[in-house]
Amino acid sequence: MASSNFVDYVKIYARSGAGGNGSAHFRREKFVAFGGPDGGDGGHGGSVILKGSSQHWTLIHLKYQRHIFAEDGQSGSGARSTGKSGRDSVILVPLGTVARDVETGEIVGEVTADGEEVVLLKGGRGGLGNWHFKTATNQAPRYAQPGGERKEGAFILELKVLADVGLVGFPNAGKSTLLSVVSAARPKIADYAFTTLEPNLGIVEAREGRSFVMADIPGIIEGAHEGRGLGIRFLRHIERNSILLFMIPATTEDVAGEYGILLNELTQYNSELLDKRRLLAITKCDTADDEQLAKIKKELPKGIETIFISSVSGQNITQLKDALWSALVAEN
Repeated sequence: MASSNFVDYVKIYARSGAGGNGSAHFRREKFVAFGGPDGGDGGHGGSVILKGSSQHWTLIHLKYQRHIFAEDGQSGSGARSTGKSGRDSVILVPLGTVARDVETGEIVGEVTADGEEVVLLKGGRGGLGNWHFKTATNQAPRYAQPGGERKEGAFILELKVLADVGLVGFPNAGKSTLLSVVSAARPKIADYAFTTLEPNLGIVEAREGRSFVMADIPGIIEGAHEGRGLGIRFLRHIERNSILLFMIPATTEDVAGEYGILLNELTQYNSELLDKRRLLAITKCDTADDEQLAKIKKELPKGIETIFISSVSGQNITQLKDALWSALVAEN
């Protein structure tokens, strides 16, 4: 999708519907001069609901629709007729969307499955008609319950991309090239920093018909957690990835040092990211000679499975997919 079409943060104002009033009606017919109370109940007000949709990948459809209102319920009427309930306002959002209350900053809910619903604002209940209040001592109640009030509030919707594997690395680490090789995704690829300005998703086919989703996250630079470069705008997408594949080019002077910087940026942003399983891919191995590769192997960071690959020549790409699949199986 075009970069201008990827929206992962919007602020909306929402309002649920008010409940309809109950009716204080009395039965009146030609041969029934003093019929009893028969006021119907009011209809319930519509709610504002978030609903997960696997057909949506961005929040762009909400960029110019910031005010979302549900319908009010209708009042009850005679003959115990219940008023029509107000229509809910259902907001379709991509999987991985988180809703926060603007005033408190608290998470109201998150949608992670297709068809999953989260009620942002519940509609007002319908008021009871006067026939509910008839008693032995009050045969003709002239009171009916008013409908419940509508609710309103401002919310921030944030999209955190859902993927099995997230690619983590500095700009020009070869993330987009790898994604284009192992999947049908066609991210923008060029030899300059910050080619990727939005997360790209691709479905990777492994052996025996198995598959998993890989996300190319825009490049991180030192100080990203403080807002440098693309800042923390895209760091949140990494939170929803099951496996993190760190990618460092073979042309890097200090592989262990660069890995440490990447790890520190994730830690500073959210220390819980350290709990995720990690793999390391040394990329662009077709551009390095045997002496350089031997030097890298001696200086690899400890405690992380490492695979040397080349997306251009196809070196160890199958082995990388196998390793990622094994890591996913181990996590689940």
